[in-house]
Amino acid sequence: MAVSSGLTGAAAQQYPSQNITVVCAFPPGSGADVLVRYFAEELRKKSGRTTIVENRVGAAGNIAAEYTVRAKPDGYTMFIHAGSSTAANYHLFKKPPINPAKELQVAATLNQQPFMVVVSVNSPHKTFKELTAAMLQKGDKASYAQSNTTGKVMGELYKTATGIKALEIPYRTTADSLNDFASGAVDYGMMDPQSSMANTSAGRWRMLAVSTEKRMQAVPDLPTMTEEGVPGVELFGWFAVMLPAATPKPIIDQINAWFKDIVATPETKKFLNTNGGDPWITTPEQGQAQLVKDQQAWEGYVKAAKIEPQ
Repeated sequence: MAVSSGLTGAAAQQYPSQNITVVCAFPPGSGADVLVRYFAEELRKKSGRTTIVENRVGAAGNIAAEYTVRAKPDGYTMFIHAGSSTAANYHLFKKPPINPAKELQVAATLNQQPFMVVVSVNSPHKTFKELTAAMLQKGDKASYAQSNTTGKVMGELYKTATGIKALEIPYRTTADSLNDFASGAVDYGMMDPQSSMANTSAGRWRMLAVSTEKRMQAVPDLPTMTEEGVPGVELFGWFAVMLPAATPKPIIDQINAWFKDIVATPETKKFLNTNGGDPWITTPEQGQAQLVKDQQAWEGYVKAAKIEPQ
């Protein structure tokens, strides 16, 4: 919840009067970086101010999140990132640098997106059921790739639900995994939608299933893991615009109004669908409630997946 800051009412009324910094937790050129830069450009048009994207990569997004929390709460530093991953990190680290539910304020939500089960285009497995059967037979010689928090938990929940013994191979970025997919060094991956869609379009990967409870508008022909016989894996990611918690309410509301308009356009819907997500518009209060809910839920996910905090 936003609380009072030292900013005067006049400062809030004059907002925006200077350049806006958009913090990105992913490296330049990555799928998520493309998403952040899309919204930064649309924000430039809406706000009438120059927007500068700063890539602060590392610690599964914690570096970027902490940078945002420590910034002046004046609306000129905003973090566009997966709210779901930000919430999860509180339970994935022994000493998390911030408490997202208390130190960040969601100004606007942007999308909902599944994670995808993917294989190399050269893989013999054409369906998720085929993959599951094959991985059970392969035993501890099976392996899978992941490059972020949600993929890690999704992979562990899949193994728990099926009895698969696959070795997890973590990658710093999705790009780092491409050679291992191509060579067959990894059998499958639990990957974010931007990378999954891009690499499928490029002819490198094949998508087999999504992690959400229901099918997504973006990929309506792709079955859910539940449909394919693996219940209990119901994860969705969501991107949001997050600010330091002390940001004044009038500024939060202005930012929400900008992004509400941006997300509602046909161009943004097409962009999000192309990148594997569906538009998701909420109020700041609804977005913050989702952040709090996810932070609570991920405590259970981490325990269920038997993940040892780093």
